Amino acid sequence: MSRILDMVSLLRPKHYIKNVFIVLPLFFSGQITNIQALIVLGWAFISFSLAASAVYIFNDAIDLPLDSRHPRKKLRPLASGRVSLKQAYFVMSVVLLLSLYLMVALSLQAFLLLLLYLLSNVAYSLVLKRVAIIDVIIVASGFVIRLVVGAIITGTVLTPWIVIMTFLLCIFLALAKRRDDVLIYVNSGEKMRCSVQGYSLAFIDGVMMMMAAVIIVSYIMYTTSLDALGGRFQGSLYYSSFFVILGLLRYLQITFVESDSGSPTRLLYTDSFLQISIIGWLFTYVFFIYFL
Repeated sequence: MSRILDMVSLLRPKHYIKNVFIVLPLFFSGQITNIQALIVLGWAFISFSLAASAVYIFNDAIDLPLDSRHPRKKLRPLASGRVSLKQAYFVMSVVLLLSLYLMVALSLQAFLLLLLYLLSNVAYSLVLKRVAIIDVIIVASGFVIRLVVGAIITGTVLTPWIVIMTFLLCIFLALAKRRDDVLIYVNSGEKMRCSVQGYSLAFIDGVMMMMAAVIIVSYIMYTTSLDALGGRFQGSLYYSSFFVILGLLRYLQITFVESDSGSPTRLLYTDSFLQISIIGWLFTYVFFIYFL
């Protein structure tokens, strides 16, 4: 049983929540009640989740020497030695093939975007993660690819604002993770990430503050623009920005005051303040889109 749990942990199913970005084009267009489109997106979600698992395993294999010295990552199945490299590569091959099969059955365009996601992540794991700034750009681009896949599969038009906000938010979160690694480097001298010397606390803090401000402005401009569902709710939708501001301020507090922003996924599952902010935003946005 423990071996099975280790194999499941190797896939990082808790991170599958990131693939909800595939559903966002349908949600923001006010068509989330389209059951047929949701079923198709469900298959795309599974495909992208399996692809992401393959990427995680590949990256864990490449980062094995570093992860074994990291205070939290050393507990992962591969870094701890509970799963061998041979076993990890076998699991990676299986989930990768399943992912590609599912996506090509859904859409050729989406399949090509999935290949782009995989190739960019291979390049990231082998080379690009060593280049400061480029590393966070690659991470953020992966979420934009998820958006485009969701739009293609459902035939939904993506507004520029959604793409911009997604890209900026993911850069913001990636920088928060880098800050955690910089803190470890400053306190212990251990390089937990290859690009860590290209960052400093002052640089990351400044860029995160800038990104937070731009995200807030972009969201408010979106909610008051004609792009927000054709302008139907542009007079009311901006109220939801309260929860966006609340969530970003909380994340900045976690990052700067508590110095615990190393894993956005973990915080999403454990921080009640963030959860309330997200639920509040979701409820407000859904109310204006689907009930007014």
